[in-house]
This record gives sequence, structure tokens and C-alpha cells, in this order.
Amino acid sequence: MQHRQMFIRCTRTRSRSSGEPYVTYRLVQTARVGGVVKQTTLLNLGSHFDLPQDQWSALALRIDELLRGQAPLLDTALSEDGLALAQRYAAQLIALKPSAAILSLPGSAERADGVTSDPGRFQEVDLDSIELVRPRSVGVEHAALSVMRECGFEDKLSALGLNRPQIAAAVGNVIGRMAHPGSELATHDWLRQRSGLGELIDFDFEAMDLNRLYRASDALHSHRQALQDHLFAQAQSIFGFAQTVTLYDLTNTYFEGLATGVRKAARGHSKECRSDCPLVTLAMALDASGFVRRTQVFAGNAGEPATLKDMLAGLGAAPGATVVMDAGIATEANLKWLRAQGLHYVVKSRLRERQFDPALATEVQTAGQATVKLQRVIDDQGNVLLYCHSPAREQKDRAIDAAKAAGFEAVLTKLQAGLSKPRGTKDLGKIMERIGRAKQRWSRAAQHYEVEVTKDDTGKQVKTITWSKRIKTGSAAMHPGVYCLRTTLVDLDDATLWHTYTMLTDLESVFRSLKTDLGLRPVFHQVDRRVEGHLFISVLAYHFVHMLRLKLKTQGIDDSWSTLRETLAVQQRVTTTLQRRDGRAVHVRKATRPEPRHQKISAILGIAPNPGGTHRVLV
Repeated sequence: MQHRQMFIRCTRTRSRSSGEPYVTYRLVQTARVGGVVKQTTLLNLGSHFDLPQDQWSALALRIDELLRGQAPLLDTALSEDGLALAQRYAAQLIALKPSAAILSLPGSAERADGVTSDPGRFQEVDLDSIELVRPRSVGVEHAALSVMRECGFEDKLSALGLNRPQIAAAVGNVIGRMAHPGSELATHDWLRQRSGLGELIDFDFEAMDLNRLYRASDALHSHRQALQDHLFAQAQSIFGFAQTVTLYDLTNTYFEGLATGVRKAARGHSKECRSDCPLVTLAMALDASGFVRRTQVFAGNAGEPATLKDMLAGLGAAPGATVVMDAGIATEANLKWLRAQGLHYVVKSRLRERQFDPALATEVQTAGQATVKLQRVIDDQGNVLLYCHSPAREQKDRAIDAAKAAGFEAVLTKLQAGLSKPRGTKDLGKIMERIGRAKQRWSRAAQHYEVEVTKDDTGKQVKTITWSKRIKTGSAAMHPGVYCLRTTLVDLDDATLWHTYTMLTDLESVFRSLKTDLGLRPVFHQVDRRVEGHLFISVLAYHFVHMLRLKLKTQGIDDSWSTLRETLAVQQRVTTTLQRRDGRAVHVRKATRPEPRHQKISAILGIAPNPGGTHRVLV
């Protein structure tokens, strides 16, 4: 006859490293087998176990009931926290491999009839007793972990000096940003309550303090250059691309709160139109393959031209490599610096004068099968000016010009109508001030208008306002749909130059993905290093997302990350509990079968369809 009982034990011990005394708590089982009493530690509950002592007995009893698949035998008066702990500890015991402490669970030791804690595949059970408990998502986590390990991310963190809990927290930060974008606080809740990542990496996120995620963010940021270099080198090795082109651009994101303690928080031009919030700017240099070479955080009001040297100096670009960037960064000083470094460039020209002759243009097809016309001109410095005409851009330019012109003319019409009204404004000073404001507001249209104001005999009142429109030669309105590229690559043909510049749209899509799919915005932190750590976690998440998408794209799957995430997220890991005829309980912990689309993705990535494997426990 075997009599078994669980209880919580408080043990005083000392740290092996420092010798400092501390208290730890354990879930212990005592069993009388024949005339011998044995005690076995089932789980180490850690030193932060803070359930009141008057609930310990009820907690142990509830864990035993859950393992046996029983409803509560009596009102245990457990608090909500106590019930949650019981679910968590029971799940941990079920998830243990048979070779571990699970062998000592109540009724699970090997018996005379040969039954062990690892039951066979065939059992006689009561189907009415079936319960499905503790669902946790594993689909996105499994796919993300596969590419993370292919890049040797965890090994690199270990080589940088991070210990196992720090590595687990770092992995949780990055995969959390991929699967459930948000702040570190939101990631902490997701890891503890909704994700099965802990089972895949053998780490208990439910016991992890929020501060560990923050400290992991600090560690990632402190090693950001080493990590970026390592991951880029791994991507080069895996995909075999040549490092020939660097894409460079900036974006910004806004703070929730005043961010008074953040030195780089500043008001500036918000790309999300959040002029009411302080901003911070993220600069990124990418290879043409789309993988990140370098990132840096600047103040929210940083001027784009001034950031280029800081970002590209020491980047290690091969001699003769090409930099692609937008007009905001392409100042003459920056272009001169690039030439001095032996680098080529393809940039959108800042020149306002445009010229385009369709008769001298060549044609190129876009990915959407639209036709773009290209006209090559050699400037005074021997560089190529490539004037490009896009029908879609022409339609957009004409619509913008029409709206701007209508707005400017509406102001002039209103002022003219007011001259004939008894209370209308006729004062010359006020009229000229309002015309000046209109020219400033509608500057794109106002440059094409000549406005004449006729004064009365006193010279202080306005009699009439007249205007005429004449499109300026060489302006955007004269050549709608035309923009100009400037490059030192004089030996390349027009189509190749144009396709090289359109790589910049890939970087723009990266920024969109960072802000919409990977939780870059908004920023809630109020400390400098935490702000930069938050942004860097999104950059790391982007690297692994991009790697996943490139692998799938080679096999014809070109879905966005949001679509892939929805497809993968349906797979859950669930515990099924059933009662046997003899009163014992069978627990099976296993992932749900992936959907057909999910199965195809798993096959391409070469990952198992059952993440975490199957655990069978007989209690």
C-alpha cells in the first residue's frame, strides 16, 4: 500500500558563488512504501514564491487534483493567484520528461504490473472525462526559433557573455516582437499567458520578472554592432549574396508621454503626422538583399544630410560599392564625401529644373507591367542625370497640382469678393499679408501665378485683385510625372540604373513593416538606453522576419509578414486529460495539427510539424 502526499517546503541555503544565505521553496512529495517513508522534490519553486503560507496546503492539494484529472474535492479557499499557480505547476510537471522528477509523481512510480509514468500509446479511457487545458501558441514561435538558431543567435549571445536566463529573455523579447508586437510590458504578458515559447526553449517565462526583459533589452543594445555584424555575415553565408549596394534612409517614431528624460527626444517632422509628440529618429543602412548593415538612433529633429557620414564611415563597404539614397540626404557635401571614399551613388536629384523629351527616351517595364520612360543626360561633372517619367506619377502630380492651384485661387477669389462688401477687407497691408500667407501655404502652385493688386488714390486701400497663371519652364508642373536620378555609374545602362534606384522602395517597405508589423511605434520608455533598446529589438525582429520571407519566397510564397503570422498563429500546444477505468489520469501534451497552408510553410522551412514533441504522463 502506497500513501502519497504533496506539500510546500521552505529551505534555507547559501549561494555557491557569494556564500550569502537565502530562502528557496520546493514542491515535495512524501510517500510511504511499505514501512519506508521517502521524500522527493518535484519542483523547485524558487526564492520568489510569495503565496501566503496558510494557502500552501490547499495549493498542494489542488496540484494533486489537477494531475489526477479530478474536480476539487472540497472548497480549498485558494485565491485567484493560488489557482493560477496550481495550473502552472501542474502543467510543468506534465511537461517534464519521464526521466526527470515526473517519475515520482503520485501513483506514477513503476508498479508490480509494470505501469510507469510514461504510458503506452493505447489506453482504455472515459471519453466523457476529456478536458483540453492550457492552450499556448507555438506556430510563429517555432518558425522564428528555427531561423534564429540557423543564424546562431543564441550561441552568439552566449559568446558575448550572456547567461542562460539572459539569453532566454533576449530570445523572448525578439520573438515576442515578431509574433505579438508591442512594448516589453506587453511582451512579458504574452510570454507568461499566451505563448508556448518557454516549452520550446525549456525556460519558465511565467516565473520571469518583467525587469529581466528590460535588462535583456539593455544587453542586446550594448552589443548591437557585434550582433548586426554577426547576423549580416550569417545571412551572406546562407543566401550567398554579394555586398555591392547599400541602401540608406531614415524614419522616426513618436513617444507616448513627454519623454523629458530622453536626450534624443525632440520635436520634428513626424512621418506619422504626430507633431504633438516628441520624436526619435532611426537611421538604417541595408544591403540590396534587404539585410541590415548598421542602425543608429538620432534626435527626433536630426537633419537627414548630417547623418550620412556617421552611418557609413567604417561600414566596410567594398571599393566601388554603390550607395542608394533619397533626395533629402543627397546634398552636394555628402556626394562629394562619397566620391572621396571611392563609393558610387544613385540618388534622387535635388535639382529643381526638369527636362524631358519623349522622343529621346527609352522604356523599361515595372514589376506591375507599367511602362516608365527614361532619358539620359550627362551633366558638367560627367555624372549621369536620368530623367524618369512614370504615367502613374504623372496622374498623381496632376491631381496634386490641381488641388494646390484650386486652394490658392480660392484665397484670391475670396479676397477679391471681399472688396465689394461693405465690411470686406480693403486695407492694403492686410490684403498683402493674406496673399503672402497664401503663397507660403500653396507655394507649389503660387510660383506659377502673377498676382496684381491695384490701389486706390490714397494708396492705402485695394481696388482690385487680378491674377494670371503661367507654368514655369522646367518646373514639376511643366513636366508632371518626371523625376531625376543622379549617379556616378556612367557605364550602366538606363534600365539597370532605374532598377538600382527602385531598391530604395525595399527600404521604405522595411520602415513600414517595422512600424506596423514589428512594434516600432509608439515608444513608451522614458530612459535613453531603453528607448534605443526598444528600437533595436524591432530591428532584430525584422532580420529574422526577412530571413523567413526570403526562404519562403524562393518557393513561391510571397505573403506579407502579417499574413504569414496569422497563418502560423493558429497552431497551439494543448494538454488533453482523460480518466482511466482504474481512476488514474492520462495527460497528453501536444501541438495541434497544422493547417495545409501551415504544413507547406513548415516543409519549406524544414521544421517539425509537432513543435515541442509529445509528452504522455500517467498519474
